[in-house]
Amino acid sequence: MGVMEKTFFEIVVTPKSSRSMVKVQDGLIRVFLHSPPADGKANKECIEVIAKALKTAKGNVSIEKGEKGRNKRISVEGMTIEEIMEKFSK
Repeated sequence: MGVMEKTFFEIVVTPKSSRSMVKVQDGLIRVFLHSPPADGKANKECIEVIAKALKTAKGNVSIEKGEKGRNKRISVEGMTIEEIMEKFSK
């Protein structure tokens, strides 16, 4: 089995939102999270919300950079950026 390619993209996180969801607004990928940014809860939920939106396993989604901030760099294994954007735009 070959090595899966990783696709990287930037997101902006909004914690303590009324609903958890992924939206594409003005070319930015925004992830709205119900969790507060404490004890890593928002980061855990961020991975769950992105994985669910992409219909992929949580293990395929990682926060590469920005664990403590609102701007994060995400990697997803086994999908192209086109596939990712198409799923986020639905």
